[in-house]
Amino acid sequence: MLPTALTCVYWATFIRSLTTAVPLKSSAPGPAHKFSWDRTRYVYAFGDSYTFVQGTEGLPTFSFIGDAFHFAFTPQELLDDEIVPKNTSSDGSNWVRFSLIGSIRTNSRVAGEQTEFLTGCFKGKPSNCAPHQLWNFAFAGADVDKALLPLHHNFTVDLVDEVKQWAAYASDVVPHPPAETLVAWWIGINDTGDTLNNKTITDFHAFWELEMKSLFGAVQNAYDHDLRGTYLFFNVPPMERSPDHLGTSIAPTYKQHILDYNAALATHVAAFAKAHLDVIVLSFDAHTWFNTVLNNAEKYGFKNITGFCECKDPDYFWFSTWCTSSRFDVSVVLMLMLMHAVEAELLDASARLGNLRH
Repeated sequence: MLPTALTCVYWATFIRSLTTAVPLKSSAPGPAHKFSWDRTRYVYAFGDSYTFVQGTEGLPTFSFIGDAFHFAFTPQELLDDEIVPKNTSSDGSNWVRFSLIGSIRTNSRVAGEQTEFLTGCFKGKPSNCAPHQLWNFAFAGADVDKALLPLHHNFTVDLVDEVKQWAAYASDVVPHPPAETLVAWWIGINDTGDTLNNKTITDFHAFWELEMKSLFGAVQNAYDHDLRGTYLFFNVPPMERSPDHLGTSIAPTYKQHILDYNAALATHVAAFAKAHLDVIVLSFDAHTWFNTVLNNAEKYGFKNITGFCECKDPDYFWFSTWCTSSRFDVSVVLMLMLMHAVEAELLDASARLGNLRH
């Protein structure tokens, strides 16, 4: 049985995956703000289908607002845009909307439903959400940069362009005071899969460095447009354990791609933290977290971790696969578990960092 909302500390001790990227000693001033999840009002998100939420102004099943053919939007269109509930890759709410949950499972069955959401934004206008507003610019199917990997569709918005879209049309519309802002970055799931059959890449270590250059160029673009405060980076889960790759000859290569991507990401996250001492930088180790759950599946109520089911059966870890991608989507129950862990770690980080300045 999973911990209840009153036992979040269990997750904080069970897996210490949220850590501060502490910069080396520097004479530069630290951030003027302290991190507090409770005081965080604005949550911005960039990424792929694991992060996106559906909006009334977005492309159905792909985005909160716009697409490559409808890139621009007016301030009023953004402010009037409403989140459509349960229209995500897991057929529920994505991680960025989930928060503390009550008793989720009894005898491997869903026994209760989420009592809160990470941002409070389950549906409706983000500006009406409490205690946290969610402004989500993630696009389902996104890679980091279309200059490095082909788009999944001609309407896809890659992460580089997600940030450009925000900078051009949203940065002056929605507030982002540093002391009240959290910016989440989760990208790379598609990139590590899309490279498996890409014959044009001959040096993968060099390629992942190019990916990081594009990714952190986008992060810098957000920073340069005053989107600061606290940055939260997620790495790539062990997608080689998904049903379409588990036990196949390509699985070891896929695993290595993910490990190399995550290593490059960790290096660049640390470098960004060192160079931007006015930003609090956090990382969530999704790779370790997913492996922990998969390695202890029965403990967490999952009876099937090798197949998938496009259904509400909580016995399944995996929800579906998309023919346009080499990665599987996970079940809504796993998203609930993930958000319990993220919420617990954010609260733990608040306690650890609330009285500290970098």
